[in-house]
Amino acid sequence: MTRSTVVFWSAAAVMAVGLGVFVARQVPKLSSPRLTTVTADSAPVAKAQQTTRYTLKFVKNPEPVPQFSVQSFSGQTLDPAEWHGKVVILNFWATWCGPCRYEIPELMAMQKRFGSSLQVVGLSVDEAPPAQVKQFAEQMGITYPVAMASEKLQDEFGGILALPTSFIINREGRVVDKHVGLVPRGYYDAEIGYLTGHRVNAKVVKFVDEGQVFPANVKNAKTIPGVDMSMLTPAERKLALKRMNQEHCTCGCGYTIAQCRVLDPSCPVSLKEARAIVAQIAREGLPAKTAMGRPSTHTIAAAGR
Repeated sequence: MTRSTVVFWSAAAVMAVGLGVFVARQVPKLSSPRLTTVTADSAPVAKAQQTTRYTLKFVKNPEPVPQFSVQSFSGQTLDPAEWHGKVVILNFWATWCGPCRYEIPELMAMQKRFGSSLQVVGLSVDEAPPAQVKQFAEQMGITYPVAMASEKLQDEFGGILALPTSFIINREGRVVDKHVGLVPRGYYDAEIGYLTGHRVNAKVVKFVDEGQVFPANVKNAKTIPGVDMSMLTPAERKLALKRMNQEHCTCGCGYTIAQCRVLDPSCPVSLKEARAIVAQIAREGLPAKTAMGRPSTHTIAAAGR
């Protein structure tokens, strides 16, 4: 998984696996629009699930939205400080991303449905010239503010590794959820309705962000995808997690081993490196000064002299 690549999601994939966090084949960023056709049989996705009783998932202790300020194509200053009191959908997209193009009309319709209580914002990660992206937005008739998202801005949100990616911000300016891929209209209606104070037919659960929203919060994780730590003592498991959060994956992603595992569980490099850490700790135990639960090899060796 490299920081120079982006994955995009098909609507067919959304129908197949629902609202989970997905892993897909990566494709290179393009400097010019890639026009991907969404097949006709995927069009009913949003409407077909409107009557479903969804389980809405929100971060238990949401963090404030990263601060930034950019100019929209219409000259409007986009600043999170100006959105206090509104629910915000911060949508990262690109002109060449087929699913992104597919959801634009739905985002516009949602902005119209919820009016002033909702603010949709489009942030383009295109490498194409801003003028080209602006022209595309005008041709699409996008009614919500659109601006370019620099690499620095993308990094403020932990890096955008898939498209579309949308951050949901509550009325207090805190990021309560993150969606990777297309979201059924019914889920969005329930989610935005709940956050704007309406009664909705949905169950609400809270979760601790362990990297699902911001990669840096992988430090909160007690488990790592694909890594068995059942043979370790609690202290050894803590050390393994600490090392995975400190040591960087060598696949080129720029993330720690733990972050790479959470963001891309299919990465064979981070999987090998994470398992090697666990195997080493299981074999050698804790350093002598911090050994808890069982002696380290250093302690055993010393005792044998």
